[in-house]
Amino acid sequence: MDLLEELQEHIICGDGAMGTLLMERGVALDRCFEEFSVHSPDIIHRVHEDYINAGARIIGTNSFAANQYKLSRFGLENRVNEINWSAAQLAKQAAKGRNVYVAGSVGPIGLTSVDAAERGIDREVIFREQIGALLDGGVDLLLFETFQDPEELALALYVKQSLHHRPAICSLACNESGRLSNGASLVEVSCFLRDRDADILGINCVSGPHRAVRLLELIPEGTPLAAYPNAGRPRYHEGRYLYEATPAYFAEQAIAMAGAGANIIGGCCGTTPSHIAALSTAIRELVPVPKKRVRVVREMPPPAPAPVDGEESILDLWKDGKTVILTELDPPKTLCLEKYFTAAEALVRAGSDVITLADNSLAILRVSNLAVGAMLKERGIVPLLHLSCRDRNLLGLQSDLMGMAALGMRHVLPVTGDPAKAGDHPGASSVYDVHSIRLVEMIRRLNEGFTQSGTDLKRRCDFVVGCSFNPNAKNLDAQVSRLERKIDAGAQYVMTQPIFDPQLAEITAERTKHLGVPIFLGVWPLLNGRQARFLHNEVPGIIIPPSILAQMEGKEGLEGRKKGVSIAREIAGAVLEQFPGIYLITPFLAYETTAELANWIRSQ
Repeated sequence: MDLLEELQEHIICGDGAMGTLLMERGVALDRCFEEFSVHSPDIIHRVHEDYINAGARIIGTNSFAANQYKLSRFGLENRVNEINWSAAQLAKQAAKGRNVYVAGSVGPIGLTSVDAAERGIDREVIFREQIGALLDGGVDLLLFETFQDPEELALALYVKQSLHHRPAICSLACNESGRLSNGASLVEVSCFLRDRDADILGINCVSGPHRAVRLLELIPEGTPLAAYPNAGRPRYHEGRYLYEATPAYFAEQAIAMAGAGANIIGGCCGTTPSHIAALSTAIRELVPVPKKRVRVVREMPPPAPAPVDGEESILDLWKDGKTVILTELDPPKTLCLEKYFTAAEALVRAGSDVITLADNSLAILRVSNLAVGAMLKERGIVPLLHLSCRDRNLLGLQSDLMGMAALGMRHVLPVTGDPAKAGDHPGASSVYDVHSIRLVEMIRRLNEGFTQSGTDLKRRCDFVVGCSFNPNAKNLDAQVSRLERKIDAGAQYVMTQPIFDPQLAEITAERTKHLGVPIFLGVWPLLNGRQARFLHNEVPGIIIPPSILAQMEGKEGLEGRKKGVSIAREIAGAVLEQFPGIYLITPFLAYETTAELANWIRSQ
């Protein structure tokens, strides 16, 4: 019988987790599980056998992350066809002679369209290679599982449809409220996928069995449904994730899933053959419900923005026609903060509208800019916080942003961040869950009232989000193209690396005039010749022309400072002829120099 026909009459038992069993059987967490289909086929075959013996009638191939992008982490990007074909053949061998369907497991690539464009990666080509190999290996259907981006899932489905008519399960991993990372509801995404002729819709991972029931109730009628929940929530113990849901409890909840409309029920992370055996027994006599219940969630009006304290943003000042001065004053490396706040107050008196605070720039440890920004806010000074992708994962980045919003801090500059190994703690890990463009997108989502996972914040953030740009780059076309992507992602203003060539102001203005957002070019007043050589030779992104290096050569002390200010005035004048504001960078807490520049600008 055809699978889709059988689902009209029977509820079919799926299998459970592959990774959980491999780790239980001694496979190290840092190994490529998918390679075991070639390297140790007996282990994978035994997993399939155990699930079939437990009662599973749909088994998934060991190919979840066997795409070119994911395999490249292990140096296996050239073995996509071999690994996927072998995974399909192993599952087919285990199912031979039994009433069992083989589902080719395909997971997300994990790149948004913006990420893929940024890296020159064609996601369609990647999906086509993996799906084609699974189909060549003889799978009966495709299982697209743990997708969080509806557009990426739609792309995978399109590729499958262009290759073969075999059915596919389109399974989503969404949060407990039923929203995905782009903020769309499970109802909206279900309709979106049905419009693209999805055969079977499903949910898997993220949630335990109880929550799976609630999510199934949200999906409207129209196609068969699949549910592959986790075995509850995990706890971490000695390098392993342990799940507590017992087989008996999982089976009990499986009956409820069937009642909520599920036609295929299996398990995801933490589930084992014991869970599947209990599940298979529990649903053996069940038939699909004639009419599933659909829980209607009343859509609330868009959340209001978080209240602000009347602070004018740099965008407000720009629109009012004011010359905007941003002044960077990095948090100190020690807990002696008195001089820092003296400097910040002096800079504001001199005419600075905003104090910007870098986030452990050059990967050198400093006092938290979030804490210092909050203390500036208490003093009536507007802080602009840089936020680096280097030091925090997705949870930490969003938690800090929500903390900023709660404290009334609006201005933020997402940056990718210098690698940790280049700083004063070379043994520290660089996280880089996302890069700056993705972080801009995340902040835009917070401004819409949702987290990256789709959780409703019940109130919109009101961030004024910027982005960085390096006008000193040799390939300015590439920099402008990247800047365009940042603005498309949601950036509202631009701050640049310092320039030391007045002509760059005119060049940058000409190359960016189509963007329609304020651009603040960086100006760094040099202190002496030694500093000039250091910046030019050792600090990424800074280029000082030979003529400026020659002017600063041998200049020290007061003479060096005077010459540096003179050069900075010339550059600042060129910048302000082209742009509505400027970004002054305070050299090593020598705030008197930037205060002098700010005073000079205000006097013009």
